[in-house]
Order: sequence, then C-alpha cells, then structure tokens
Amino acid sequence: MIPMSLCYLQRDGRWLMLLRNRKENDINAGKWIGTGGKIEPGETPRQGALREIREETGFIADTLDFRGILYFIYGTKDAEKMWVYSSQDFHGTQTDCNEGTLAWIPETEILALELWPGDRAFLKKMLTGDPRPFCLELNYDDDGNLISVIEREEENE
Repeated sequence: MIPMSLCYLQRDGRWLMLLRNRKENDINAGKWIGTGGKIEPGETPRQGALREIREETGFIADTLDFRGILYFIYGTKDAEKMWVYSSQDFHGTQTDCNEGTLAWIPETEILALELWPGDRAFLKKMLTGDPRPFCLELNYDDDGNLISVIEREEENE
C-alpha cells in the first residue's frame, strides 16, 4: 500500500485547490484536488503533508488538523493509504505549481468542480465542519469508475 498525504489550505471561506493540468500521463488530469503526494521514506504522514504543501504552493503550514484516512482501492493498481489534513494556519507567498493551476475556490463552489467521485464523499464530510476524523475505503475499477464508498472503523493519525 502506497502511503500518501493530502491537505486543504483554507482562508476566508475559500480552499486552495489544484487543477491538474500540467503533467503528462497524469491520472488526475483535469481534476481538482488538494495538495499532497507520496510520503517519502522516513517521513511521517504529517511531515509528508508539510513538505508537499511547501513544494506545491510555497506556503508553510504552521499547524495541520487531522481530518481522516482514505483507502483508495483500485482493480489491478497498487492501493493507497492517504492521511488527510486541513490548515487555516499558514504563512508565506503562494508560488506557481509545476503540477497544475492553483486557485482559491469559495467553499460553496467546491462540490461543483470536476472532482473524483470518491473525493466528493470525503469533501462533503469536511465541508460540514464536523471535526471527527473519518475513515473511508474508496473502491475504483481500472477505468476510474467509483464502485463503492465504505465507512471503516475510525483510525487515529
């Protein structure tokens, strides 16, 4: 299982989202996602999230709020375990991202974006403001179709 991190920076009712439109052969091409990626060997999920935020946005997160864990299960591809965070406490200057276009999206418009179907499931939970961590298993087929969303027993960070 591939360890991943994901973070959503939030400020004044807007979330920093990344439209993946700059990488060749990108499974996320055309989709809006948060910042994140693979956790490097020796990193904790939190350290990976902090690094990815800095690399993809230029911002430095002072605090991260643990929001939950996602299991992405695919037909024949490697599964991913993703730790999800949000932050309203960050500083620095936004930089250009080599993976796509960054944009501050009003919270009320996020679910109208071109998102992965499974992302809608956990983003709805995050948008309600419920502070309880979630744990979801998102099952996809090899064509990227969402087969099921299963709530799993809550896990700690």
